Amino acid sequence: MLDYLLFVVIVFAVIWIATRVFLRGPDLSEFDEPRIATVGGRSEASPENAAVILGLKAMADEVKTGPRRDQMTALRRIMDQGLLGAPVTADELNVRIDAVDAGGVAAEWVLAPGADPSRRLLYIHGGGYFVGSPRSARMLTAALSRSCGVAVLAIDYRLMPEHRRIDTIMDSQTGYRWIVDNGPAGPGPASEVYVAGDSAGGNLALMLAAWARDEGLRQMDGVITLSPSTDSTLANPSFRNNVASDPMLGPSLGLIAKMPPTLKALIGLIGGRLNPTNPIVSPLFGDLSDLPPMLVQSSYCEMLHDDAHRYVNKARSQGSPVEMQIWPGMVHVFQMLGHMLPEANEAMDEIARFVERTSGQGARPAAAISSAVG
Repeated sequence: MLDYLLFVVIVFAVIWIATRVFLRGPDLSEFDEPRIATVGGRSEASPENAAVILGLKAMADEVKTGPRRDQMTALRRIMDQGLLGAPVTADELNVRIDAVDAGGVAAEWVLAPGADPSRRLLYIHGGGYFVGSPRSARMLTAALSRSCGVAVLAIDYRLMPEHRRIDTIMDSQTGYRWIVDNGPAGPGPASEVYVAGDSAGGNLALMLAAWARDEGLRQMDGVITLSPSTDSTLANPSFRNNVASDPMLGPSLGLIAKMPPTLKALIGLIGGRLNPTNPIVSPLFGDLSDLPPMLVQSSYCEMLHDDAHRYVNKARSQGSPVEMQIWPGMVHVFQMLGHMLPEANEAMDEIARFVERTSGQGARPAAAISSAVG
């Protein structure tokens, strides 16, 4: 019996040591400073935010009423119906929506009146790689097409757990290769290419920026991320400290946030089937030099705020041109709630200004981009 117990202890010790050595990323607390100022001069959230928080609580309660095995299906359905009543049909949004096969990846073009089909934006939706779709992101994709004058391609990448984490990466890479040479009317080169994403989609967008650089592909004109996940080891301070202030992610991720770092890293390995320290799933741990112009938007109270904050500070330290804008008191990816929140429309105006500033820079060498924008 003692021999058996000793064997079990040794096995767990080996697993614990291996996890600490191989699955935990470097200490990046040096990038906690400086803190970025709030954009627009707001000191607190708009009154409309209270209704958003109540709506998210009601949504979470609705999902939890069903059997646990059906909760993911229920959440996918709720998202596709339009988060908190967000419009999702082409008529409601006053856009044209065309389904398309983007090199083997299901996708849809979203075009507002007057959008230039040669100026293109690849949109990658969020949802923790488990939920979400081009339909659930239409409030955002329609607003981006309208405010920036671009044709938006939203890809329907394969979701977990039916598929692997690497499949989300491969579909995003395929989508980027395809949009460079194909537009809403068919084959044809893009005059400008942007990439944008929220939350998990922001992670994939930042992955694409580094991947396109390393592959020698056409440099994107700009990258826009909304509350991106950048550290798949879940080690950033706000992931633990902001559970109570994040009504979107707190209820579902609060338990994981309390776990020891080693256990969180192990869960990341098992769930994603990739080492969570690999820059392909944790862009924060990669080389952030010579990247295209980037705009990162976040809110102070989100669990993923420090994912964004550390990424911005590290990218700046390595010479990449990156801007960060922060709103107080906002829910995770508040930009998708333009039908409810004035801050969402403020954020979209800032994105339009960013696109205007960076327009036409994708064809230039990375060094020239850094010099012009940094």
